[in-house]
Amino acid sequence: MTRLPGAGPYRVVGLDGVRAIAVVLVIVFHLGPGALVGGYLGVDVFFVVSGFLITTLLVRERDETGRIRLGSFWLRRARRLLPALVVLVLVCCSAAWAIGGDVLVGIGRQLIGAATFSTNWLLIASGSTYFGTGLPELFRNLWSLAVEEQFYLVWPLLLVLVLLRIPRWLRIAIVLLLAAASGLAMALLVDPTDSTRVYYGTDTHAFGLAIGAVLAFAAVRWPMRRIAWPRAVRWLLPVVGVFALLALIGLSVVLDGADPDAYRGGLVLVAVLTAAVITSLLVPGSWLGRALETGPFRWVGRRSYGLYLWHWPVLLLVQSALPTWQRDGWQGWALGGIAAAITVVASALSYRFVEQPVRRFRFRRSARPSGRARWRVPVWAVAIGALLVVAGAGSTLALAADPGIGQTQQQVEAGRKAIRSASPAPTPDAAPTPGASGTPTPVPTPVGGNQVTAIGDSVMLAAAPELQAGLPGIAIDAAVSRSMYAAPGIIQADLDAGSLRKVVLIELGTNGPIDHATLEQIHKLVGPDREIIVVSAQAPRGWTPGVNAALTAFADRYRNVVLANWHDAVQPYLSELNRDQIHFGGAGARLFTSVVKDALQQLAELPPPRDERDDLALPIPV
Repeated sequence: MTRLPGAGPYRVVGLDGVRAIAVVLVIVFHLGPGALVGGYLGVDVFFVVSGFLITTLLVRERDETGRIRLGSFWLRRARRLLPALVVLVLVCCSAAWAIGGDVLVGIGRQLIGAATFSTNWLLIASGSTYFGTGLPELFRNLWSLAVEEQFYLVWPLLLVLVLLRIPRWLRIAIVLLLAAASGLAMALLVDPTDSTRVYYGTDTHAFGLAIGAVLAFAAVRWPMRRIAWPRAVRWLLPVVGVFALLALIGLSVVLDGADPDAYRGGLVLVAVLTAAVITSLLVPGSWLGRALETGPFRWVGRRSYGLYLWHWPVLLLVQSALPTWQRDGWQGWALGGIAAAITVVASALSYRFVEQPVRRFRFRRSARPSGRARWRVPVWAVAIGALLVVAGAGSTLALAADPGIGQTQQQVEAGRKAIRSASPAPTPDAAPTPGASGTPTPVPTPVGGNQVTAIGDSVMLAAAPELQAGLPGIAIDAAVSRSMYAAPGIIQADLDAGSLRKVVLIELGTNGPIDHATLEQIHKLVGPDREIIVVSAQAPRGWTPGVNAALTAFADRYRNVVLANWHDAVQPYLSELNRDQIHFGGAGARLFTSVVKDALQQLAELPPPRDERDDLALPIPV
């Protein structure tokens, strides 16, 4: 059960179960490779729950006492959130120092974000993306805690100064408008190639908190006795709640974070469904609430805060400690299993020995005069104090050991430098000059680098120096976190500038799924007089198999499209890749260049169409 402090005996039976489902979705999303592409939606469930509970607490306090004690409210929030957070940060920083390497990159900035509850805005400023495959931050998951803390700071002031001075119906209307404005801003401002700004932004991701607040305004004076509810409503609402819960779980299976539809109404729908589930629990004696209050739901729900805090840093630390393990397949699941076990133990210990004692002032009660000893301090308190001292020292060492730039970023920066320093090569005619009639057909020779336009992401940036050495004159346009959705615009710009070359090399399968329509648009823009090479993706991400299947089908479909099978070529050499199992150094870059050269040879050996007017699409077997 969830008790609302300072609000009498009011309780929401089953809300711990909702929390449990939300945190499990998030943990499976992060720890299970590709198992739940929409598990990130659990964060939005938490937002609605927080908006509902905090607003209900404040409104009930005002109704029962005539005022809201803001100092007491903020102190309760601090006691609830800060102790576990401090332990997490100190312990994980010390572990990161012991492991070393990329996991230490940017640790100082991350600590500033954790201390000031500004992680989300710092991530936006640094260009970090929640769904990208770049260098992961140890405390990236604290972005949602930052959004909630900003809400806890501003929302009570807005209530006291404005909302509680107007009629309830007008409060509801105003907050609904705020929720709609936030959701609309997310939909209008989202960049299909990078959702970082709208996903992390407090302004564009506050609709869940606002929808929870709307429900609190509407429900705060609903009857608290079961007999006051019509019998039909008592049965209908839990049924609605079950369907809403099933819809949430269904969305967590299908709504990929790289899908623009997630930000054009998808996350708002998640918030509305969560509000429907909470509404079904507000009926006294709700059978759905009783079902969600059973042992496992209650145990996980009460520890959901610690589970959320620990799972992401622990996963990164485990992956960093086992750098040769792959991030997908059985080894990926093994890494997730190890991280899950550590997470459960750490969160259980945090709940028992840190969160609960501080919330209930057990430290103060434990220090009592006894016999000859003036003070008696429990052993576990001494142990935690010693742990914090050691962890504090380790965190200091971690700050000093921050390398400033990660291995992957070094490789990407080297690629950028190579591209900037490359001298421009003349662009040859798009179509080759036909040979003289009657001359013998020469052995097919692949085109040179000065006939290739390469469009890619950070993987291509890492390979850029070797590509330039192996294909002199190649024109490379690559950027971090770029997806296939960006390709049509880049190709169109090159066409307008007259700089698109005979062969278009596209490596954009790393950062998200791709669809058939985008590939068809690319093929139409490139036209029949040019040729395309698409590079398959190697990334421990759930969308990788689908991306590679789509690229293979695209190459099979058209005569002027060839697949450079980077994924299959690199499988025997995964140990040569970086810890993220995506990027690489010199050996990987040389292999990548070799795969591209093989694809160029395949293009050279393709037979010409029977007639220049022929459609380049190959017949599809029935």
